[in-house]
Amino acid sequence: MSIKIKTAEEIEKMRVAGRLAAEVLEMIEPHVKAGVTTEELDRICHDYITKDQQAIPAPLNYHGFPKSVCTSINHVVCHGIPAQADEEVPEANGKYIKPAVLKDGDIINIDVTVIKDGYHGDTSKMFEVGEVSLEDKRLCRVAQESLYLAIKKVKPGARVGDIGTAIQKFIKSGNSRFSIVKDYCGHGIGNEFHEEPQIVHYKNNDRTVLKEGMCFTIEPMINAGKFGCESDDQDGWTVYTVDGKKSAQWEHTLLVTKDGCEILTLRTEETLPRLMHNA
Repeated sequence: MSIKIKTAEEIEKMRVAGRLAAEVLEMIEPHVKAGVTTEELDRICHDYITKDQQAIPAPLNYHGFPKSVCTSINHVVCHGIPAQADEEVPEANGKYIKPAVLKDGDIINIDVTVIKDGYHGDTSKMFEVGEVSLEDKRLCRVAQESLYLAIKKVKPGARVGDIGTAIQKFIKSGNSRFSIVKDYCGHGIGNEFHEEPQIVHYKNNDRTVLKEGMCFTIEPMINAGKFGCESDDQDGWTVYTVDGKKSAQWEHTLLVTKDGCEILTLRTEETLPRLMHNA
């Protein structure tokens, strides 16, 4: 499948969808607190997207995903399914917890994708619940910084491989205990949820040239321990770290511009400029 270069009309629709996705994360922040269930967070996001924004939550029924957002707590890497209560899930060597009720000290990624007028805006961020440990704060911060460093590599003429290479160089310099998830990646996006190219977040030799008008996500997942992941055999979606250590992820949807990129899902609390001029 070839990479789609967006027209001026499509870019305007992508800007709208990206802004709406960012607004969902801004709206939900006051609700992310101890005692709240992820199902309640999903309900609030669903109502906001469908009623206030008059848009569509892309994850709902996507290949059978049952909810409107993904909520990934602590050792859940991605694709966490919002639920009413914590659940014990059997595995070969005992049981592990599928978390659903937020507790003091948790970290949680909420991943939102909004469809407006047929186009997608995809973004996620980490939230800290109550008093979070310094180690977990550092994990969240490093994951966000890796995204920002990668964004600064995006410009016409750069290679897709430059993105993952920059992330790995940063993670390995002074953060040797952390690792980069290799099983999941960023992706092209537009009138389809997932398009070409794939954007991996580790060193690679993908020489695909970035061109003005391309849209894609960068969404590094950084683990506090080993990079390995395992999927939940029961629900087919939830992804856990293999060692039970925590994971953090941040995501933005980007547009390649004539001399850099535009962050289509930038939130108001972020200090990074929406338009990055990467000479």
